[in-house]
Order: sequence, then structure tokens, then C-alpha cells
Amino acid sequence: MNKDIATPSRTREILQKHGFSFKKSLGQNFLTEPNILNKIVATAEIDEHTNVIEVGPGIGALTEHLARAAHQVLAFEIDDRLIPVLADTLSPYDNIKVVHNDILKVDLMKETAYFDQAGPIKVVANLPYYITTPIMMHILESDLAVDELVVMMQREVADRISAKPGTKAYGSLSIAVQYYMEATTAFIVPKTVFIPQPNVDSAILRLVRRETPAVEVTNEKEFFKLTKSAFILRRKTLWNNLLNSYGKDEAKRAWLETSLQQAEIDPKRRGETLSLEEFARLSNALEANRQG
Repeated sequence: MNKDIATPSRTREILQKHGFSFKKSLGQNFLTEPNILNKIVATAEIDEHTNVIEVGPGIGALTEHLARAAHQVLAFEIDDRLIPVLADTLSPYDNIKVVHNDILKVDLMKETAYFDQAGPIKVVANLPYYITTPIMMHILESDLAVDELVVMMQREVADRISAKPGTKAYGSLSIAVQYYMEATTAFIVPKTVFIPQPNVDSAILRLVRRETPAVEVTNEKEFFKLTKSAFILRRKTLWNNLLNSYGKDEAKRAWLETSLQQAEIDPKRRGETLSLEEFARLSNALEANRQG
């Protein structure tokens, strides 16, 4: 068994050896607690049939734990300074491919041709906090059939993603993710186990893809536009937010009024009180009544 990368002393040793300094702009915080990495791998239920995508491997702490459990690991790293570090730290493993590229710019279908056997594809990553949401939505909206995501992020973002209607944390992000996935917070990771130490605790969020989306909508793009519109100003009513987004002329008002009546939704409600089902009903009504 190779000596774990993820201990405070080994992490410091690797950073010194390669003269590495952290870039705040890339949200780099390296985990230094092997037990937490074991828990992440266990939460993702990875075995020798699983293919894993990792985003932001850093110096390879999580990557090596994934490599020990999975069939193959495909890791995307944007920081060119870390490519030689990873070549060094991950040299004992032959089932890892590190891609030096921005996950948001790659063709995931093309890159995953690396996996040499069929099997579930799971995304397991400690996501850079400044770009957590775009990365997740990029993966969820891609054509790649990702079965599950087990990702670390700021606790507050995890709370927003798994939030239920009627709570302060519930919003368009909750709906966008829950439309595709079932979201649960697996466990909390204290800020003390990172170098450098972030300002807030993190959470491990487990997202399991639904066989079909949570609700049936006639136009996905318009459904997501509606859910974003409903939360533009959280303290405003649904009616005010919809007028701001869709227009205030007479025809638009009539269209919105008719659709709200058909969907049996009180326009005086706030967006945060509507369930996914209610948003779907309203979206479908808007689509059915659309003029031109």
C-alpha cells in the first residue's frame, strides 16, 4: 500500500518538493484527512466496475483513493502547475488519466472514450467553491449518462441544492438539480482538515440520477427560465417577478393570468413556496397558452 498523500505532513512535503503555492483565484483547498476520503469513496459506492470522473484533483489526495477502489479514473485539472505534481504523486497507479483542461470546455463524451469498459460513470470531486454550480450543471446537462455525483462543496451551497419548498435555502438551484437528481447531504467536513483552511465548513452532497426527470414538462428550457424568474427578487410575489421577466404589456399580463389560473396557482404566492410539480404545471400552462 502506498503512503497516503492526504496527511498534513505528506501534503506539506509534496508542496515543498514542487515549490507549489496556492492560487486563491482557483479556490484551492487540499484535504489532509484520509478517513474522510475513505468515507467519500464509500458514500459513492465505488467498486472495480465503476468509472470515475474527478474535477480538480489538486495533488491527487482523493484521486489515489478513487484509483484504489474504481476501475478507471479520469481527472480534469486546470492548473498547469499541478500537472507535473500529479505525474509524480500518482505514478504508482496505472488506471488514472489526468486531462489538463477546464471541465467546462471539454467534450465529455469524447474524453470518456478513455474508459475501456462499460459500467456506471460517477463524478466524485472536491469542487472548487467559486465554480461549483456551473460545473455541476455542465455535467447534468451534458449528454453523458452520469449515474451519480458525490461532490464536496461549501455547506451553504449543499443546503441550497437539497432544500425543500418553503425554506430559505430553496431556490432555482434546488429545482435545477432536483429535476435531474435526488439530492441528500451525506456528511459535513470541518474546515480544519484542509490546507489552507477555508472560512466555512464543507458538505458532501450525494446526487443520484432519477430514471426520468422529477416532473414532466413540455419545454425544459422554458421551465428553467420560469424557475429562475420566480426567484429574481425573493421578497416579491410570483406575479411581480413574472411581470419583470416576461413583460408588463396587456397581452403578457393576460397570458400570465390565464396560465396561473389554469395551473391553479395564486399569483400572490412567493416563488419559494412552489413545489417542482407546481412549477411544472405553470410552465406547461404558459407553453400551451403562448401566442406566436
